[in-house]
Amino acid sequence: MAFVNPWIGFALNNAYANRVLFGALGELDSDAFTAPRPGFFGSLAATMNHIYEVDLYYLDALEEGGLGLTVYDRDPVEEVAALGQLQAEADMRFASFCSKLDEAALTREVTTHRPEGARLEAVGAILPHLVQHQVHHRGQAHVQLSHAGIEPPQLDEFFLDYDRAELAQAYHG
Repeated sequence: MAFVNPWIGFALNNAYANRVLFGALGELDSDAFTAPRPGFFGSLAATMNHIYEVDLYYLDALEEGGLGLTVYDRDPVEEVAALGQLQAEADMRFASFCSKLDEAALTREVTTHRPEGARLEAVGAILPHLVQHQVHHRGQAHVQLSHAGIEPPQLDEFFLDYDRAELAQAYHG
């Protein structure tokens, strides 16, 4: 049976969901974006920066870039449009990586750098972890958007033909 690569779909869904979420975040001014909110990271800006920098960390590992933990040595981006653009670029890197996957690539091990030292992880374990990480923290951003008085956007109308969001169609080619 031929390998069917599900990861490009997950990566494009991820890009779509982030684009929609950043569209909603665009309704906030800088003060509202950085204002204290409930959640792990205490503000929408901190939550969205966390998503972005964890993406950078795992993309670097997947691409074997060698940056490791230094991807976290950055100032947070506190302007919605600028962070949205950076996230979109990271999302397309992830989609590009996923588009090239074959069955053998999923068992390949790459180095992840941890505070305790280097650790090998299978590509096939990193991919679902990264997707789940995104979903988890976008859920927190939904709560934070509600707290800010913004209606959280629908993010799950992507895969099925039934009720697929019009914008999602652009990611299906």
